[in-house]
Amino acid sequence: MTDARLAGFAAQADALRAAGRLESAIALYETIIEEAPDDGYALHNLAAALGDDHRFNQCEQVARRAFTKGIDAPETWLVLARALQGLGRFDEADDAFRQAIRRRPAYVQAHRDLAQLLWMRGQSADVSSQSIDRALASAPLDAPLLLTKAKVLEYAGQPDAAYRLIVRAIGMGAGDARLETAAAMLTFQTDPEASLAHAERAIARDPLDEAALTALCQANLALGRADAALEVAAFLRERSPDDQRAVALQATAWRLMGDPRYRALFDYERLVRAWTIDTPPGWRTLDAYLADLTESLHALHRLRAHPIGQSLRGGVQTTQNLDRVDDPAVKALFQALAGPIRRHIEAIGERGEPRFNGVWSVRLQPGGFHINHLHPMGWISSACYVSVPKQVERGHEGWLQFGEPGTATSPPLSAEHFVKPEPGRLVLFPSYMWHGTVPFAGDEPRLSVAFDLVRATP
Repeated sequence: MTDARLAGFAAQADALRAAGRLESAIALYETIIEEAPDDGYALHNLAAALGDDHRFNQCEQVARRAFTKGIDAPETWLVLARALQGLGRFDEADDAFRQAIRRRPAYVQAHRDLAQLLWMRGQSADVSSQSIDRALASAPLDAPLLLTKAKVLEYAGQPDAAYRLIVRAIGMGAGDARLETAAAMLTFQTDPEASLAHAERAIARDPLDEAALTALCQANLALGRADAALEVAAFLRERSPDDQRAVALQATAWRLMGDPRYRALFDYERLVRAWTIDTPPGWRTLDAYLADLTESLHALHRLRAHPIGQSLRGGVQTTQNLDRVDDPAVKALFQALAGPIRRHIEAIGERGEPRFNGVWSVRLQPGGFHINHLHPMGWISSACYVSVPKQVERGHEGWLQFGEPGTATSPPLSAEHFVKPEPGRLVLFPSYMWHGTVPFAGDEPRLSVAFDLVRATP
């Protein structure tokens, strides 16, 4: 095969990977390596695609093979580190993230992932962000590093410290519009006037930046300016029709305005449905299956704190997509889910062949919860309960709630619909719907599986 043909295959594979068509991209990368087995760059690309697809065992093997072909790039160390983390080999992942940073001291992605790993393993925000602090000492106005440090502080429960960090950098002359957007997102709950000012300054620098426009919309909702928020949300939906966040923001503005279009989107009776998962082959009863699934999922939960950038508080989340876990009970879950998913899509009158876009498990500890949120890149989202604490029998403790926005509004909007978690119950709902979890007391955890469905593409 000629070099030109291999280059064409590589470009095609890169495009497929960027489009999320990972299986096709992986197949093309493998074809290239069959023809050029000593091409370290091709091995890196294959490892990266395997990592994207959560094939972490294969990813590790290919990344290490790339090292033997002379590749020593920080990107390859990052690919390896993520694979090791996905495999639960946290000490090795820690070292690999640091290897990436040694080769590129301002490597933001590696700093971010290392900080998250340390935080989820139980370290403080200060310890988790030490490598970021060292990089900032050399580049105090580096916007990506500042945003990464601020995110660590925010999800460690220190949003005020995150805001001070960002505002200090802006005051020192950092001119990146992303800093103004971050400041807006950190203040819309507590100081919507300041949030609006930050968002407007960000948009003045980049009028089409969707993150800044989202911040502007949320600031307007917090100030009770529903008409202004609606205008921005409609513009966001026009630009990105599949962005579920824009749908939610538009619906929230409609709710504040008393517009009947809100209820068509948040029609809980029709669109939120609870199903009992099927008993998969190999188990005599659903209770027996859930007991085995509970044991398997608990074994996967080896971290100590919630991930950064997610809705979870007071609990832990698995590091690997469950569809890549080689465990009989976990594998059987997909058979147990198939029937209810099909029946749900038929019941709500939708069309399209679904595919999973992320499948993970969450173990909430007593006092834990999910903040109100949505799933921006989904179609149908879910909560599947595996084991639940006795506290769910007390009021709404531990229940799934819908309708209370994950953004401040004036006047405040409360939850409108609640679903009780029960072992084996699968709740399916549109990805744009605001949803969260009511905190619960007691001494038992709540174990669940969640996933997003998207429409399969040809």
